[in-house]
Amino acid sequence: MPESLQGLKMLPDNLKAGVKDPCWYDPELNPSYLDLARHYGVAVLPTRPRHPRDKAAAEVGVQVVERWVLAPLRYRRFFSLAELNQAIAEQLEQVNGRPFRKLETSRRDLFEAMERQALRPLPFTRYEFASWKRATVSIDYHVEFERHFYSVPFKHVHQRVDVRSTTNVIEVFLSGQRVASHRRSHRPGYTTCPEHMPAAHRAHAGWTPSRLVGWGNGVGEPVGRLVEHILSSRPHPEHGYRACMGLRRLVSRYGAERVVAAWCSPTAASIFYTWGTFATCAGPRNSAGSWWWRSTRTRRCAA
Repeated sequence: MPESLQGLKMLPDNLKAGVKDPCWYDPELNPSYLDLARHYGVAVLPTRPRHPRDKAAAEVGVQVVERWVLAPLRYRRFFSLAELNQAIAEQLEQVNGRPFRKLETSRRDLFEAMERQALRPLPFTRYEFASWKRATVSIDYHVEFERHFYSVPFKHVHQRVDVRSTTNVIEVFLSGQRVASHRRSHRPGYTTCPEHMPAAHRAHAGWTPSRLVGWGNGVGEPVGRLVEHILSSRPHPEHGYRACMGLRRLVSRYGAERVVAAWCSPTAASIFYTWGTFATCAGPRNSAGSWWWRSTRTRRCAA
């Protein structure tokens, strides 16, 4: 049980699942592993590589478990994990109650007499596994996690943050401080907190809906109508900023004439887009003038 870790000092190897950077002076732990240790108040001190004597007591403990817990169970057959855990718990009680050879006491007696009173109380809730991800706050003050976008205060635009996810909650941390928390959604879409929105939505590097529409009309009337459709089809216009930025990159890469031609071409009477990623025709594929598209995994939408 994880609660059995309460008040302990752990001396693990430099396993990749627990230690990201095996530095002797300042090791960097895996965020989820460190999160578990902090929840139960456990100190994690990774040992040096190829130095088993750094954790001699732990190696002896492993030997005791192999001889007095696992060995007696090696011929038994179990049909569920709960049944196996119950058998291990019974063997563990026998090991802890077994007297030492040269002392008239047992591990359980020493624990009750010397260590239990020094332990802190357990947390009110059990540890819930959490995964971590590094992300950058986009121009629309949202961060992406598993195809869903969660809002953060707009003042953190373009900053690098840490996203912590559990089964039901998404938390966003900046320099160790939590700046946003949302109920986790397992479907694609947006979760936006009204308090995270800037006044009049005008704090995103100077981009506003009117400016984006004006830019689209400057490229061509079809592009302007497309930008208007993108901004009006979202719950908030700012949710369409990411898609409009993708369209701007296409114009910058292929030129305004080719983008407008792709829209107006008889053989390309529609534009593809999905999740804010637009595809425009990249040019004639052959001398016959047939168009080809630089896009994959897109869905077709009427122009």
